[in-house]
Formats: sequence, structure tokens, C-alpha cells
Amino acid sequence: MIATLGRVASGVHTLLVVEVLLLLTGAPGLVLLVLLDRDASNIPLAAACAIPVGPALSAALYALRWRSDDLADLEPARAFLRGYRSNAAGVLKLWVPWLAWMTVLGLNFGHGWWPIPVAVVAVVATLWQANALVIASLFAFRTRDTARLAAYFLVRTALGTAGLVALAVLVVVLWSEAVLALAAVGFAAALLRTAGPLRAEIEEKFIQ
Repeated sequence: MIATLGRVASGVHTLLVVEVLLLLTGAPGLVLLVLLDRDASNIPLAAACAIPVGPALSAALYALRWRSDDLADLEPARAFLRGYRSNAAGVLKLWVPWLAWMTVLGLNFGHGWWPIPVAVVAVVATLWQANALVIASLFAFRTRDTARLAAYFLVRTALGTAGLVALAVLVVVLWSEAVLALAAVGFAAALLRTAGPLRAEIEEKFIQ
């Protein structure tokens, strides 16, 4: 019983610390993003504001993945900062082009140009980016190899990741980007669990 309570307390502590650090590292863009009006003309600015979010999410995934099972180890901040330092540059090489592509798609969708094909492409691109984010956060592949692996696993992870994306969109529509930011660590933890088979297969087949 005591061990169970200890694990629960350790898990809650990790989630809270990682959430705070995620908000702090993503704050330069998140604050402006929350203040922006929901207008198609603001899509490029929203994409620019979202640039710091990629490395922050990556560090959160890293910290949650490598959290020690030792109940005495209550230093998720150290893991978060290590993940941020080691992964930020590689993640941005994938995150920024994705944001640029989503900006183009968003502007087309916002102006009513081919809304259905644009929406489909945006969803596929987002599912691919989710895979790429997990892979870049947990493994040390070259950027092009990460991109290929993200596409390779796209179909197998699509259902679970699509559910998370749909839930995130619903949170923003019903409440706001601020609520989504406050729940970001929960989405990161869910994405990590959804990507479990992806992680296992990469470790088995692609890690020597």
C-alpha cells in the first residue's frame, strides 16, 4: 500500500514539474498565441508563436520516458532540461517545416479553398509530426531518417494519435488554447503511451 502511494505521489510530482517546465519553456510563444484572435489572417503569426512549443513538448516526452522507477528519484526537472538541450535543435528541423506547411494549409482552409482535401492533408501531416516528435525526442537518428520512420509508422499509430489530436482540437474549440496548454503534460503522457509499439519496434529493429 505504501509503495503504491509512493509511486502515485512520484508520478504526480513528475507530471506537475514537467507541466511547469513545459509552460515556462513554451511561454514566449504560448502567451501571444492565447491572446491572438481566431482569424485566418493571424495563422502565420500563430505558427511563429508555436515554434518554442516543439522543443518544450520534446523535452516533456523525454522526461516522462526516462523517469526513473526509483521512488527516491524526484528530479524530473533534470531529465527535462537534459532532453531540452539535447533535442531542441533536431526537433526544430522537423517542427518548423511542419508549422510552415500547416500555415499554407490553414490559409487555404481559412479562405475556403479546397477545404476537404486541405483538411485531410493537414490531419495526415499532423499525425506524421506526432510520430516525428516522439522519435526525435527519444532517439538520436538523423533528421531525414526520423522523417522516414515517422512516415513508416504512420498507419500503425494513426488511430490512437488521431484520437489525441481530435481531443486537443475539441479542447481548443470548447475552451481555449490556454486550457490545452495547462493540460499539455497529460497529452504528452498519452502520446508517449500511444507510441509504445512504435518505440518498441524501433528499439528492436533499428537500434543496434
